[in-house]
Amino acid sequence: MPLINELRAAIGTKHVLQDDDMARWRHDWIGKYENTPLAVLRPANTAEVSACVKLAHDSGTPVVPVSGNTGLAGGAHAPKDSLMLSLDRMNKIRDIRPDARLAIVEGGVVLETLHDAVGAQGLSFPMTFGAKGSAMIAGMLSTNAGGSNVLRYGNTRDLCLGIEVVLPDGEVLDLMSELHKDNSGYDLRDLFVGAEGTLGIITGAVLKLVPTPGAFATAMVAVPNLSDALSLLNKLQKITGGAVEAFEYMPAEYMAGLHRLFPDTRRVFDEDYGVNILLEIGATAPRDVAVGEDGALPIVSYLEEVLGDMLERETVLDAVIAQNETQRAEMWARREAAAEVSLSRTPAVNNDIALPLDKIDVFFTQMADVLNGLDAKAETLSVAHLGDGNIHYMVYPSDAALCDAVMEVVEENVLSLGGSFSAEHGIGLSKLPSMKRRKNPVALRVMRQLKAAMDPKGIMNPGKLIP
Repeated sequence: MPLINELRAAIGTKHVLQDDDMARWRHDWIGKYENTPLAVLRPANTAEVSACVKLAHDSGTPVVPVSGNTGLAGGAHAPKDSLMLSLDRMNKIRDIRPDARLAIVEGGVVLETLHDAVGAQGLSFPMTFGAKGSAMIAGMLSTNAGGSNVLRYGNTRDLCLGIEVVLPDGEVLDLMSELHKDNSGYDLRDLFVGAEGTLGIITGAVLKLVPTPGAFATAMVAVPNLSDALSLLNKLQKITGGAVEAFEYMPAEYMAGLHRLFPDTRRVFDEDYGVNILLEIGATAPRDVAVGEDGALPIVSYLEEVLGDMLERETVLDAVIAQNETQRAEMWARREAAAEVSLSRTPAVNNDIALPLDKIDVFFTQMADVLNGLDAKAETLSVAHLGDGNIHYMVYPSDAALCDAVMEVVEENVLSLGGSFSAEHGIGLSKLPSMKRRKNPVALRVMRQLKAAMDPKGIMNPGKLIP
């Protein structure tokens, strides 16, 4: 109670939540982990975050940062006798600088809110995924979130120039650089990006913006195999100068799962295909976005020409190009339902893996053989950011007792092909066994040394990321 009273004095009684007032923070998004903290803290600014963390540090009380609570790996799980610190009140966009193409934001800004704010100035923060309506910037940075546009713009780390961090002792580290080049020692920013709140709490960020494309060419395409899909991607990248923003793989089993869960969803093609690709090209050059005399957009005409040629050569089986924004949104809605579709069955083994592009087909072939030997009744469902090699590979074993064995054989096959068992969802709690089994032991030792040096009391999001 003395600690709670000090926290109330620091940020206001109504912002130190307990009992029923913590209801919205009790569970993670997927409902796997139950949170039982002493309290949920809702500071309004960096100074209040600093005050809360200093009190926690002095009392040796664990602190679990939480942003939009949209994580899939248990990274914001708050155990008994911990404090959950929410950034939801720190939601100000401090500045948008169009000439410098940057935005300065607080950590609790919701992604979709940032999209709307910079969009009004003809700019874009080019990171998007299904949880954009609730995911917050600090959480995205803490997990180095990916998304559908990573192919063109990179992960969240690549879109960040600077950050502000409250350290485990409550001190504020100001790294809010607006520079694209700064070669003055260790890149401390990247130490915190992807650290899942284990080294400090990100309270602010300087983010890169890009011009909003003047036109999009969006299509659903069916191809015979993944090799043909990659040929299509490479050809589109060449003719557009690298303007492919998304290249999303939705195989037959994903489409079947989508229609089972959402039966009113309109089918894309008249027949079912094994390999379906959602692709999108974003054009900014005037020559590509100026409507021609025939009423057509050049970027769409380019896409029609490429797809027409590949249809003739039968390296594309079918294609539908969005003719308006409604059709484009409908195509994206199919892809953005992936989390609900993938997690709609149990037991399930949720794999977020990364592979070299030319090894993806090999992985699926190998896993089909391995699973058949391990559990002949197991079913799979995949969806992927195919352009950057990130696959969300779900396995539904016939017996929950097989989940760990399935996870291990997936890891073995991924690593044998030069891949990673974690691409964009982070480690949190759920992938700690994978980290222990698969992460380079020297790398783990260095991570533990950094954690011990920066957080000697071990209060900052303990038990996550590092086994």
